[in-house]
Amino acid sequence: MEQIISACAVAEGWRDYEIIATGGGEKLERWGNLILLRPDPQAIWAPPFVLKDYKGINARYVRSHSGGGRWEYKGGVPEEFVIGRGDLKFCCKLMGFKHTGLFPEQAYNWDIMRSLIQGAGRKIKVLNLFAYTGGATVACAKSGAHVTHVDAAKAMVERAKQNAQLSGVERENTRYIVDDCAAFVAREIRRGNRYDAVIMDPPSYGRGPSGEVWRTEDDLYSFVKEVAKVLSERPLFVLINSYTTGLQPTVIANILSLTMPEGGKVRAYELALPTGDKRVKLPCGCSGIITY
Repeated sequence: MEQIISACAVAEGWRDYEIIATGGGEKLERWGNLILLRPDPQAIWAPPFVLKDYKGINARYVRSHSGGGRWEYKGGVPEEFVIGRGDLKFCCKLMGFKHTGLFPEQAYNWDIMRSLIQGAGRKIKVLNLFAYTGGATVACAKSGAHVTHVDAAKAMVERAKQNAQLSGVERENTRYIVDDCAAFVAREIRRGNRYDAVIMDPPSYGRGPSGEVWRTEDDLYSFVKEVAKVLSERPLFVLINSYTTGLQPTVIANILSLTMPEGGKVRAYELALPTGDKRVKLPCGCSGIITY
């Protein structure tokens, strides 16, 4: 099974989103008409200027020394705001733990998956696990796939439905499940339900409905091995994304190579976003995909 490890995969093509500047553990971003300043532990280099002094900042997320943090609002921040990329639209809001409900770097993966689905010449069934607010769900469904979207957080699933509606996704192209992903996969295996493609973005750490502890370093391999059992006889792709600190693209490539059916091509890469300084790209986790 061939493996290709790429150093950097840059998500481009955004008009409603950009990173203005980075450094000092922060990133200065434009989300539509909003300017946000958020922490980013990867941006350890010196900033080009004092980012918090940038004129026009609408909100800044400030970390607490005791853990967590809070948003400091400077005015002009709506409860929700919509940004788009091509034919996709997403409803965002300032949430806890510095999040907005969307990860722009995932656009790189969306483009790959959409191309594969559109070129398949058949209706593709996709299983999206740990699916959050549905960026990948919307991208795949908009390209004609039927997507089963699974996440344990009901509020995130509701936001995914909203994003699908904003993007004009046909209702018959999506199914939404609020459930523990491991439990759902186990049931699908017993039921004999199969999918042509699987996407997953597991957390670094989490707890199941009965208190089960999930740690990526302990559980990812065995989980992916189980997920392989829900693949159809004609799989199209399996994509794994991770934001776990220290997990390298080669690890994801190895897991896919060891668990997935023979005959596929594995590629793994570090995701990144362009910044206002052409010399600087901001790393944003890593992904791996096996295609058939």
